[in-house]
Amino acid sequence: MIGIVTDSTSSLSPDDAVREHIEVVPLQVIIGADTYTEGDDVTADMIAEALAAFVPVSTSRPTPDDFLAVYERLAADGAESVVSVHLSGRMSGTLESAQLAAKQSSVPVTCIDSTQVGIATGFAAGRAARARDEGEDAVGVADAARRAGEASSVLIYVDTLEYLRRGGRVGAAAALIGSALAVKPILTIADGAVVPLERVRTKAKALARLEALAVETAGACEAGFDIGVQHLASLATATAVAERLASSLAVESIPVDEVGAAIGAHVGPGMISVTITPR
Repeated sequence: MIGIVTDSTSSLSPDDAVREHIEVVPLQVIIGADTYTEGDDVTADMIAEALAAFVPVSTSRPTPDDFLAVYERLAADGAESVVSVHLSGRMSGTLESAQLAAKQSSVPVTCIDSTQVGIATGFAAGRAARARDEGEDAVGVADAARRAGEASSVLIYVDTLEYLRRGGRVGAAAALIGSALAVKPILTIADGAVVPLERVRTKAKALARLEALAVETAGACEAGFDIGVQHLASLATATAVAERLASSLAVESIPVDEVGAAIGAHVGPGMISVTITPR
């Protein structure tokens, strides 16, 4: 048996995690002086409210002991090896904690840098679970996760770069340019880091461009694709984006989820993202 582990930034719902037999290790979210556990006692709405009120919000990676406890529990349940799939190592120390725990594990653990965030990491973990269920060995399972992460495209609209700047996720110069020109940035993930993709003058034009880029990206996936829309405190806008994309791509529906608290702390209210992973 091969155990599959990911972290809470992957946006896997509890039901999906149970169904696919994926263990989820939570990050910590700090709001003011209070510490919360993602997926347990903190919501994205709490993050949005705190950011709007200028209450300091930050995140903390799981400890190596947190990961080791999960690896050892899987081993006790019969796992002969573990594949642990996590958000970009350039954005968080979560992967490093997993790697440190892997060195102490009683069974072999392969740690995968998805080079992504949000549901792109969740899709990578899901591909690992599918490969396991299809009878792949640990090497094949790890490769499936790695390929999914590397092939994924994440397109992100944010109302402002300020929250990413605060968290050190984009350079101060990029934030300054966005603020000075009053533009609405479209971002993407490249080599595991958040980078500017395009700058558009208005929100309406930025969302239209986001959708056009998503349709173009999905259309290039010859064997099909997995797609999802995420948001922070922008359900109506995200739903509208998903409905227009579903119509353009001729699919029945596209799932819409609120981004997890740990990612929400860095992108801020108004964020809309579209993730496409080729099959």
